Amino acid sequence: MDKSGNMAAFQGAMVKAYGGVLIVADVLLLLIKILYYILEGIYRLFVPFEEKSVAGEIVLVTGAGHGIGKELALKYASLGATVVCWDLNQQGNEETVNEIKGMGATKAYAYKCDVSNREEVFKMAERVKEEVGNVTILINNAGIMPCRNFLDHSPEEIRRIFDINVLGNCWTVQAFLPSMIQRNSGHIVALSSMAGILGLANLVPYCASKFAVRGLMEALSEEVRGMSKDKISNIKFTTIYPYMVDTGLCKKPRMRFPSIMGLVSPKEAAIEIIKAQRRNIREHSVPPCWLYVNGFLRPLPDEGIRATVDFLDSGVEPDS
Repeated sequence: MDKSGNMAAFQGAMVKAYGGVLIVADVLLLLIKILYYILEGIYRLFVPFEEKSVAGEIVLVTGAGHGIGKELALKYASLGATVVCWDLNQQGNEETVNEIKGMGATKAYAYKCDVSNREEVFKMAERVKEEVGNVTILINNAGIMPCRNFLDHSPEEIRRIFDINVLGNCWTVQAFLPSMIQRNSGHIVALSSMAGILGLANLVPYCASKFAVRGLMEALSEEVRGMSKDKISNIKFTTIYPYMVDTGLCKKPRMRFPSIMGLVSPKEAAIEIIKAQRRNIREHSVPPCWLYVNGFLRPLPDEGIRATVDFLDSGVEPDS
């Protein structure tokens, strides 16, 4: 081999060695980052982030006519936000707005909207922009939860579950995210469920829809983050995983230990949701302990998880 050949081989070896050194350095840096974020996470368990102000924000809440949605609307209004209430139930929606105005807040608006209807969502979104302004915080709360054996669900009912619980999230995000991207500012909150983390009997389509919401939010967050060159976006995403909430949807709850696993009140759920949003927490369960319990259980063998589920004996019975 001539000198030029030897030089080329030497340069190639150097390039490979340099590439190897860079990979090792990147791995070490990754490990340092992981350790740092673990320590930060432990620290934040005891010293949480300060809650950011929502005064002056335009908050749109779907399913605001009752339950968690109503409590969210009331709480955001009390914090100085302009609240836009969407619900298919016009009477309940207007009652929420009237209650807000009875508190002394005047910046509350009611719109009848079926979130499963994409055309209607975009039409109402345009009205909101013209009459109220750009939505800065979107709370996707609307959902339905029929409780019955999977084989007893009609095709129409299964489609309706996904139309509202999943596609409703898609349509509202498509309607309001573009203006957030344009301003590089905003926050999207979606209510999944603990049934979106752990499958439960008599809730098969509902669980599937809430697992879908979880995936939607995780992927959407990464996609929006990737739009920024430095992968830092001012658009925040929060996914909420409530345990069984006393909204009337859970008609026949089953629990072995009601003193520690009782139904969560809508007001308690709303407080936790808003707290998570104001602290920019990406994932939060209501009560907060359940995500930690899930994290502990998941590495266990399958039979160990099933044994724990059987011991807790918590779930829902079929609606009559």
